[in-house]
Amino acid sequence: MRWPHYEHVFFDCDSTLTTVEGIDVLAESAGKKQSVEELTQAAMDGKMDLADIYGERLQVVQPSRQQISEIRAVYRRNIVEDAAALIEALHFLGHKCYIISGGLEEPVREFGIHLGVPGERIRAVGVAYDELSGVWWESGDSPAGNQQGQQYLDYEQGHLTVSDGKKQIVAELLGDQSGRSLLVGDGHSDLLAGDAVDLFVGFGGVVKREVVAAEAPAFIQSASLAPLLALAAGPVMLSKLTGSEHQPVADKCNELIDKGMVTFNDEKLRDKFRRALWAASDQTY
Repeated sequence: MRWPHYEHVFFDCDSTLTTVEGIDVLAESAGKKQSVEELTQAAMDGKMDLADIYGERLQVVQPSRQQISEIRAVYRRNIVEDAAALIEALHFLGHKCYIISGGLEEPVREFGIHLGVPGERIRAVGVAYDELSGVWWESGDSPAGNQQGQQYLDYEQGHLTVSDGKKQIVAELLGDQSGRSLLVGDGHSDLLAGDAVDLFVGFGGVVKREVVAAEAPAFIQSASLAPLLALAAGPVMLSKLTGSEHQPVADKCNELIDKGMVTFNDEKLRDKFRRALWAASDQTY
């Protein structure tokens, strides 16, 4: 049985493409790590709506523009295993990759572009800054000339700052394009967005959230994102990577699947995937 080709692949960012949560990085720099982490975990586990804690976390931290900008480097230093190679291989096979994140727009966008995702396919939460904050007058600069010293003022409320909002962004990005869609993420908001795509894949390689592990149709348990390659493209398609620069990530994908790093809560989906694996190895069932 042929496994479908998911042309459109949507990624969460924090704890999916990078091993950190951007807001927690800010909180640690402000000495507010524990209180903010607890709020983040509650929202990601589905115990609180993201809308109830999004602004509260930023008010607690009160980051500067410079601190938010520095998340970019933290994201890059903490890329999830094989995330970059996976996206490159997906592009090679003709997939379109997107990032939808409740993280802050500037670092998420820069990180996504670094991974090869076009900027127009990246969505995150915008932030407004107090242009009169900082000590710009000491250097004789205008307020606009001291952007990095500006303090957080407010965030852009919208679909990405509520738990059940990502599905609206998926629909917006897909528009009237044809082709099947897949979304991978670690949190409850990603699970809820699964209604907007043809397949939701939970990722537990950074943080295993029990509600996601229990309800996601498919779930990746490895620290590496490589198994997503077979789920997005289909096991048979991996043969197209043989002899290319993308063969190592395809080989790792197969190795991790053989080790049971992909599990299914949907039995029909599991059986369909197994048959696709057998077809890829020229076996019958």
